[in-house]
Amino acid sequence: MGRGDLTNAEWDRLESFLPRGGARGGRWSDHRRVINGVLYRVRTGVQWRDLPERFGPWETVYRRHRRWSADGTWKMLLSKVQAAEDAAGRIDWDVSVDSTAVRAHQHAAGARKAPPRGSSKGGQPKDEPCRSGTSETGRPDGGGGQIGECLGRSRGGFTTKIHLAADGRCRPLAVVLTPGHYGDGPQLEPVLKQVSVPRSGVGRPRTRPDHVLADKAYTSRSNRRYLRRRGIRHTIPERLDQQKHRRNRGSQGGRPTAFDGERYKKRNTVERAINRLKNFRAVATRYEKRAYIYLGTITLAALMIWLRT
Repeated sequence: MGRGDLTNAEWDRLESFLPRGGARGGRWSDHRRVINGVLYRVRTGVQWRDLPERFGPWETVYRRHRRWSADGTWKMLLSKVQAAEDAAGRIDWDVSVDSTAVRAHQHAAGARKAPPRGSSKGGQPKDEPCRSGTSETGRPDGGGGQIGECLGRSRGGFTTKIHLAADGRCRPLAVVLTPGHYGDGPQLEPVLKQVSVPRSGVGRPRTRPDHVLADKAYTSRSNRRYLRRRGIRHTIPERLDQQKHRRNRGSQGGRPTAFDGERYKKRNTVERAINRLKNFRAVATRYEKRAYIYLGTITLAALMIWLRT
């Protein structure tokens, strides 16, 4: 077993959830070997063609990663691990939200502007989600162009922005991608809507944190209104210009927003979660042209953080 490969304990937690066979027959290559190959590439950032021979043909490893990024297999595995952690009471639901800009490699540009939709290769129906077969899986709808592929120009250059919600133990709960020049505040609602941890038994997935912590970039009225509507307590500092504007309006400006300085100190958990994600070199620098493949890379990195924390 190489450094960074799945341990026996980690493999035992994932094996039962992996596809057993193709929808149209055929056999999969060994799942564990292929996943280890994807992990090697995500950890080191090497080109797919430079994967060591012990992982088998690089085309098999790349296609499996692309397929499972498209059909939601990586996301399904992450949800299963999160559900087990929640059932054991090991999730701290004081959730912190923040974002980070990731520099895109020059080879990330040039994705097809109008990606094909609908049926997969050969006119066959698309595979069942999370149980894709041996056929070529169709690409997800959407994308195309720089904005569609979450690429933009910011002060950091050619970038993609990762918006992240992390639990109190520095583990990613939800991820949203946008172009690098998009603001943080408008993405609070989308990233919290992605928080969904299934129950181990019956019941709907848990989607509401106990508390949300965020910095001044998220202090808009619309964000506070959204959190109050969902009954989520929050700690978000108010910007100085907002405080001044409220005071200038006198009694019509309303009451000052509540702020717990001691609780706000816990917001560093999302910063530490970002650091953990960026320890994976294929996350710290974006090489993929397609946003859904890059999101699959981030999801796999998050899965390993959950398995090893």
